[in-house]
Amino acid sequence: MRGWLHGLSRRMRKDSGMTTSEYAMGTIAACAFAAVLYKVVTSGAVSGALQSVIGKALDAQF
Repeated sequence: MRGWLHGLSRRMRKDSGMTTSEYAMGTIAACAFAAVLYKVVTSGAVSGALQSVIGKALDAQF
């Protein structure tokens, strides 16, 4: 009886399938972060600052 319970306990502790859900949650989090980053980068203030930095870099004297 003891061996049977030990085997049952080991089978119930398996976490196969957890990696799939972890990858799914990671993908959702990455997409949400990308959406927020896109909104920030395409905002007026950030877009103007990026254009200013790029313009200064292109106009630099060597």
